[in-house]
Amino acid sequence: MKMKKHTLFFLTIILSFNSFTQIWDFEGISKLAGTVNSAAEESLPIFSKDSSALYFIRSFDKENKGGEFDQDIWVSYRQEDGSYSACKSISSLNTKYNNGIVGINKLGNGLYLLNTYEGKKDLVKGIAYSESKGSGWSSPEKIEVPTLDIEGDFYGFHINEDENVMLISYKGPGTIGEEDIYVSLKSGTTWSAPLNLGNNINTAGFEMSPFLSKNQDTLFFSSNGHGGFGDADIFYAVRKGSWTDWAQPVNLGEKINSAKFDACFSYSGSNVYWASNRDTELSDIYTAYFIFPPPISISCVSIATTKVDGTDGSIDLTVSGGLAPFMFEWSNGQTSEDAINLGKGNYSVIVKDAFGQIANTACSVADPDVVLIPEVTALGYNNFEFKHYFDYNKNKLSVNRGDLKRFVKDIEKQLKEGRPSITINIYSSASHVPTETYESNEKLTQIRAENMKYDLIEYFSKEEKFKGKVNVVIASAIVDGPIYEKDAVKTGKYKPYQFVSLKTE
Repeated sequence: MKMKKHTLFFLTIILSFNSFTQIWDFEGISKLAGTVNSAAEESLPIFSKDSSALYFIRSFDKENKGGEFDQDIWVSYRQEDGSYSACKSISSLNTKYNNGIVGINKLGNGLYLLNTYEGKKDLVKGIAYSESKGSGWSSPEKIEVPTLDIEGDFYGFHINEDENVMLISYKGPGTIGEEDIYVSLKSGTTWSAPLNLGNNINTAGFEMSPFLSKNQDTLFFSSNGHGGFGDADIFYAVRKGSWTDWAQPVNLGEKINSAKFDACFSYSGSNVYWASNRDTELSDIYTAYFIFPPPISISCVSIATTKVDGTDGSIDLTVSGGLAPFMFEWSNGQTSEDAINLGKGNYSVIVKDAFGQIANTACSVADPDVVLIPEVTALGYNNFEFKHYFDYNKNKLSVNRGDLKRFVKDIEKQLKEGRPSITINIYSSASHVPTETYESNEKLTQIRAENMKYDLIEYFSKEEKFKGKVNVVIASAIVDGPIYEKDAVKTGKYKPYQFVSLKTE
């Protein structure tokens, strides 16, 4: 297809582009380093599978076979510094007409080409195929696409590396706008008649330079009919089912798109490439690197049931990293972030983010660890007890998670019901296993107690109605248990002496 306002044809391909459900971000936007960009016009960057060779179109160059107003296929090779230089025209595939590569197979020994090899520049608008023959390429042979009827000079093709999907942008009978995107599928050795992708993709304007992700579910294209920043912007859309069922296209953003003409987006390694005339009258090839979202990480804390064989247990899931929104699939069928109404048992969850990243974890719900002490105060209010066993060197809990959360909520409830005051006594312990983090075990047990005191005071100070009603006291902070015998791996021996315990009165 021609870039609007210029006389070149633009054709497009995608190599091994992974499936994306949402683009994250781009950085390092710049013109491609090396000697690919010149005073002429460069477009349609297409890479060999190992990215060592870059094929592209050069137009308005007097060295082209058809002269200055011709369009030829050129190739450049990657240098040690990562730039692309040593550009040369592929003379065996160039004619005096407009030429372009529109697809490369997986092995790199088959090229799909704009078909201008029959000497009928104004009549033949189609696609051809050439195979590698030693140091050169075979004579291109025409590919038949039933009912393909291209009107005008603006059109383009894309063949995926599996060689079974052909995307075509052109104006023809039944086209919605100036230029629409169609799909043709291969069955055996034959291609189907082109099918319009529908009005979620195609508009009254033009849609051009299509290419497809490796998993065939994400379409990238350039358009002036979906709004944007300039003359034409690059968009992507996710296929939801059939080839006519697409999600609403999304603009790649102002880092990629400019106030002028942007098209021919492709991908190699961790870099993206596209053609733009943002800085000059004629287009150059630009590049950026793709910023992936942070990896998804999940953890869970269980809240025990309030009674044996109860079903009011729950699991509090924490998700960090990844890209929202998230999907949750619990082993018991629940699909919310936190699992509720659980009995004693083991539960697992699979979390998937919007980028397709997956993480999983498991958590167990137990019978109650928060024990309601039978003792009742003089005013008729119950007292409570909580105990948590630490791993080595651990010293802090969250009042917003797990059994400690239930403990403070029970206190809150009694205060709201009229209990005038309550004292929380803190009992802290560390074992005799030497600490690797703190000066001494005495300091570790003291830090455990002080962290708990600080968090409880902060928690109950958030609401004015609780101020002055909650007294938090460190009752003891000791080092206890068996003498260390250089057997830290025996956690069961020492863990009973690594705890923080809370008792109310």
